[in-house]
Amino acid sequence: MARIDFAFGAPDRLRMACEVIRKHYLAGRKLVVYTQDKQRLARIDRLLWGFDATAFIPHVHADDPLAEQTAVLLTPSAPVAPAFEGALQPWLINLDLGCPPGTEGFERVLEIVSNHDDDKLAARERWRQYKEAGHALHAHDVSGKS
Repeated sequence: MARIDFAFGAPDRLRMACEVIRKHYLAGRKLVVYTQDKQRLARIDRLLWGFDATAFIPHVHADDPLAEQTAVLLTPSAPVAPAFEGALQPWLINLDLGCPPGTEGFERVLEIVSNHDDDKLAARERWRQYKEAGHALHAHDVSGKS
């Protein structure tokens, strides 16, 4: 079973995702970013090119010829944990409103939840589904209010 980490209270879900991706990329971790929403995937793709004046995170779509050599993969399809030589095991960042298929292939799944009502409601449903599936769940308040 995967460990599922929920980061609740993000002011901006995609910007927080970029920060998390940068942190893990700089630490040498490979990441797969998943959402079926092609508009959301396009937005995260654009943000990763320059969400911060000094930030650039190398990334490609999972079906790109450079995917094997790239640290961050974006996919609208069922995510697969790629095998990378000499690297930490890849983690999955779920930006979809539903639970991603294939979580058993990942050691950890990161869920970022904004303060928007629809996002919180969808996150509660994902939490319930992960719990029923027997995953280890962890909640983190990233709102800065505690």
